[in-house]
Order: sequence, then structure tokens, then C-alpha cells
Amino acid sequence: MQADGPRACRFGRRWYLNNESWHPYVPPFGEMKCILCWCVSGETHCQRQECPPAACASPTRRDNPCCAKCHPPDAPQDGREKVHDARAEAWSH
Repeated sequence: MQADGPRACRFGRRWYLNNESWHPYVPPFGEMKCILCWCVSGETHCQRQECPPAACASPTRRDNPCCAKCHPPDAPQDGREKVHDARAEAWSH
């Protein structure tokens, strides 16, 4: 007997609809913002955000807590411009 529609996924104590995505909550750590989970036909898939390697001695996570980035050495300490890097925010599915 076939189901009427796509199946939902259970993660922890919560249920998620097909194609729904979320950041998992893992006690005692809380919400894992650098991990994305999604439901596909009753199966849960999770993946950590992929980050490009930081090629500097002192990378910082100031703009993105999941990925370390290098800042120009001549930038003032408190007046740095935010640099948008789409690769650092991209999720690989």
C-alpha cells in the first residue's frame, strides 16, 4: 500500500515535512548553525557548511561564525569593511 504523499522526517523529538530544512538542535550544545539538515521523502540528510581554507596566519570568524576568513593586513582593527564571499555562505547538497 502506498502513502498518500511524501513522508515526513523525525529528528530528535520533532517532525519535519518533506523538503523542509532546519539547523539541528543538539543538547547540550544548542542549535548547530553551521549544519543544515533537510527532509527528503522520509530520510533526513545533514551537512556541515563547507568553507574555503583560510590562507593566513590569523584568520577570524567575525563576519561568519562558521568559516574563518582573512582580512587585509592594512585594514584598521575596528573599521574593517565587511567583505561578502558567496562561497563561504554556499551550501553543498
